[in-house]
Amino acid sequence: MAETKIKIKYTDIERDVVENDEIVTNVIDAKTQEAIIRQVESEYQVSFSFNQAKRKKNLTRLKLYNNQMRDDKTVGDPLMFTVHNTVLADLYDDRLMSIWEGRGGRGDDDVEDNLNAVSEFDYDVMQKAELDYFWDWDTLFFGRGLALMMGFDRSEGKMCPIPENLDASTFIRDPRATSVNGNANGKGAMRFGGWEVGATYYELKELPGYFNINALKKGKETPNDLLDELRDAHKEAQGLEVFSQKEEALGKHQNYEFRLLNWFTTIKGEKYLVTLGNTRSVIVRMMKLNYNGKWPLLDRTLYPMAANWDGVSIPDLTEDKQRARATLLNISMESAKGEVTPNYLFDQTRIKNKNDLNFRINKFIPVDGRVDNAMMPVQKSTAHQYASLIMEVLDVSAQRATAATEIRQGIQSKTDRTLGEQQLATAGGDKRFGMSAKIFGWSERAFWQLWYVLYKKHFKEGIDTKVVRIQGALAPIWRELERENIISTVDPDVRIESKVISEAKREREKQSFNAYLGIALQDPEANRRFLQKEGARINGMTKEQVNLAWPKTVDELQAEDENVLLNAKKLPPISVTDDHLTHIDIHSKANQNAWSLAHIQGHKMLMIVKRDRPDLFPPKTGLEIKPGAGQAIPTPAPASA
Repeated sequence: MAETKIKIKYTDIERDVVENDEIVTNVIDAKTQEAIIRQVESEYQVSFSFNQAKRKKNLTRLKLYNNQMRDDKTVGDPLMFTVHNTVLADLYDDRLMSIWEGRGGRGDDDVEDNLNAVSEFDYDVMQKAELDYFWDWDTLFFGRGLALMMGFDRSEGKMCPIPENLDASTFIRDPRATSVNGNANGKGAMRFGGWEVGATYYELKELPGYFNINALKKGKETPNDLLDELRDAHKEAQGLEVFSQKEEALGKHQNYEFRLLNWFTTIKGEKYLVTLGNTRSVIVRMMKLNYNGKWPLLDRTLYPMAANWDGVSIPDLTEDKQRARATLLNISMESAKGEVTPNYLFDQTRIKNKNDLNFRINKFIPVDGRVDNAMMPVQKSTAHQYASLIMEVLDVSAQRATAATEIRQGIQSKTDRTLGEQQLATAGGDKRFGMSAKIFGWSERAFWQLWYVLYKKHFKEGIDTKVVRIQGALAPIWRELERENIISTVDPDVRIESKVISEAKREREKQSFNAYLGIALQDPEANRRFLQKEGARINGMTKEQVNLAWPKTVDELQAEDENVLLNAKKLPPISVTDDHLTHIDIHSKANQNAWSLAHIQGHKMLMIVKRDRPDLFPPKTGLEIKPGAGQAIPTPAPASA
């Protein structure tokens, strides 16, 4: 019997060349599919059992974070919510800024400016602010937050990558992994891992890359899967009805949500994303991944630990304290109620009618004999006087662990402290939050590096254009960019700066520079133009504003044109009237080949001759030194036989 083969249609993700959005036909035989399903299932079972205990704890903490299902007669303590949101507000407010820096290749200055403009424009188009909030939220709550970025929106007005937040509580992964992509050498990287998603038949039909969707069936082998358990935990915490079991009433082609598993794995040394349905028994998507040997998944951590995936989260530091505070709070409340409505003992020989004990205003109760000691309250235990002290100690302990002090929470400190003490405490807290911001910078840098990789993969030369809005010095302008305008010959570096730290650093730099500027300008040989432009930059002027205030000189424009010739291994002539220092500065940005080095040396030689024999250099003679006169012409090495 001939071997069964299944034809599938999918987007050519492997090479990332979807010619005119055509669908490429490929064939995966049934035997290969079965082998992949067995591999994924074995990896899933290993990951599921390893992650189950932590996952259950995280779902319980979600209920504790905002529990609306508690007994109406009890009160909850919001310690976890307070600390979590204090830290989140501080870190989220301090936006991390990406600054692109070229590596000195041809045209890198323009590419650098364009990348800074495109990344700032895409920040809004990608809804990066919303992504950051949920990414940061998960990071603080679960210890590690996850963001997926492998899609690219080619629609008009966008043309940018599509980041997506993944819920860290349902992501299960390789027990051996210490992070998604490991260290610089890849050590500790995740071998496999995945997450569940839900989609209807027609949603899958509209998405590229899916096949076998007619084979998907209703029903689940397990009553609650990963995604349902997460949703149910949120609904229960909010006091809403759990609806996951009622989903089965919908028809297969009537918006019924199929449960799928997205799974990263390595098959024969190549990274793939495999999507399976019907409880991981049918492959509905298989994509080969090509992201410089890494997973297109970004992880962010708050308090990382060496060789540890989870690190330390806010609930790790506050859950036990919140439970203890809630217990003490409810005990104290019951004790206070008992004090307001106590129980009484009464002398039955003196109070004959028990109905007399049903109190009302201005009621007179007859007794036999003296009225003293006819009735007295029952002596019982009350809330210990140290209860409030213990609650305060628990609160302070959580504040110390996270630096989420009362002042950062917007609360006036209970203890009167001097201004100096408050400033020292605030500075110490800033330092700790600054460390967290730097750690967040690791994932932010990885985000923008992957953002650039997606542009390299998807932004086609001669086909695609990107229109961005740039705030000019005089008015907003729209600029149309093509591939050569944002993709350089050598991949640029991206530097991540904290907004708060950057502003503080600029302020210190401005103060020291302004103090030095007065001394520097007293030297007649000082480069006054450079000092003025540098002062403008330090004081916050953009590059466009600086160029408008100090337009490029003729020598600067000439030297930039000469750099094009030097990069092409051609020697431009040198004029005796050139501003040699300006030329040397501009030529230092050209490719450092034999031609550019020889040309720079020619400028240096003429500077020496001009110093020793100024009579040979009349002003504006128009005399030019051709290649060979005053500069060495490099001789290219002969080709090897």
